[in-house]
Amino acid sequence: MEYNDIITNLKKKIYHPVYFLMGKEGYFIDQISNFIEKNVLTEEEKSFNLSVIYGQDIDIKSLITNARRYPMMANHQVIIVREAQQIKNIEELIIYVKQPLISTILVIDYKYKSLDSRKKKVKELFKEIKQKGILFNSKKLYDNQLPDWINQYIKEKGYKIGPQSSALLSEYLGTNLSKVAGELEKLIISLPNGSDITPDIIEKNIGISKDYNIFELQDAIGQRNILKINRIINHFSSDPNTYPLPRTIVGLYFYFMKLMTYNFLKDKSQAAVKLHVHPFFIKKYASAAKQYPIRKLVQNISILREFDMKSKGMGNVSSSNEDLLKEMTFKLIH
Repeated sequence: MEYNDIITNLKKKIYHPVYFLMGKEGYFIDQISNFIEKNVLTEEEKSFNLSVIYGQDIDIKSLITNARRYPMMANHQVIIVREAQQIKNIEELIIYVKQPLISTILVIDYKYKSLDSRKKKVKELFKEIKQKGILFNSKKLYDNQLPDWINQYIKEKGYKIGPQSSALLSEYLGTNLSKVAGELEKLIISLPNGSDITPDIIEKNIGISKDYNIFELQDAIGQRNILKINRIINHFSSDPNTYPLPRTIVGLYFYFMKLMTYNFLKDKSQAAVKLHVHPFFIKKYASAAKQYPIRKLVQNISILREFDMKSKGMGNVSSSNEDLLKEMTFKLIH
C-alpha cells in the first residue's frame, strides 16, 4: 500500500493491527506514525492506551507481551516503536503477527534501512504482515520527483506555487523531505492563506536568490548569454560555500543530458515526460537545443567530467575554483 492510501484509510478510521514502516525516507514513516499517535485515541484514552517505546529500551519478547495486552476503557491500544531497527531479532515478531490482537495497533518504525527479505524468517514475517496488516517501504524521492512533491505539499496547505518556484526550492533544499517540509512550513506561516509563493517571496524568506542560481546559469548558457553568464559565475565565485563548484557541475551535467535527450526525441510532444520536467520549461529546452547540436553536447558532457575531476583535486590542478568555473563555462559555450 502506498503512503497516500495509508493516510486516506487512517482518516476514514480504517485501522490495521500491525504497521511495519521501513525504508530510507524517514519523513513518510514519521507522518504515518504521528498521524496514528495523534488521531486514533482521544486525549482521555491516551493516558492508559498509548505507549511510545524506543527500540533500544525493549526486546522482542517484551514487545509481544505488551502488544497482547487489552485496552482499558477504549476500543484500541496503540503501541508505537520508534527506532525499531535497534531491536535484535525483530523478525521474531512473526510469533505475534500470526495471531495479532485486533484491539492493538502496533506501529513499527524501522527507519533508514530495510530488513533483508531474502532471509527465510524475514520473508515469512513480511508475508504475514501483508495478510494481517500494512507493510510499507518508504523510498527516497528522486531529484526529479521533488518539485511535484513540493507542489502537492503547498497545494494541500492551501497555497499556490509555480513550476519555477518549486524547481528553485527543490534544487537548494535537497531531497531530505523532513528538511524540505520544515522550510516550507516556515515559509507559509508568514504568508496569508492562499498566497502565491513566487521566487521573490522565496528569496526574501529563505534566502535563495532568484537571479543567481543553477537554473539561471543553465538558461544563460543555453542562450549563450555571455554577460549574464559572467554575472552569475562572479556571484557564485564570491560565495563558494553556497554555490560549491561540484554541485554546479552536476547541475550542468544533467542539463546537457536533458538537451541531448531532447535532440534525440522524434516526438517532441513527449518532451516533458521524457525529460522529467514541468511542461513550463520545455520552451527553454527547445530554444537551447537549437544552440547546441548533438556533437557539441557530447563535447560538453566530456568537458564537465573533466572539470568534475579537477574540482575534486584530481590531476595536476593549481587553478582556484573561480578560475575553473570561468574556464569551464567558456569551453561549454565555445
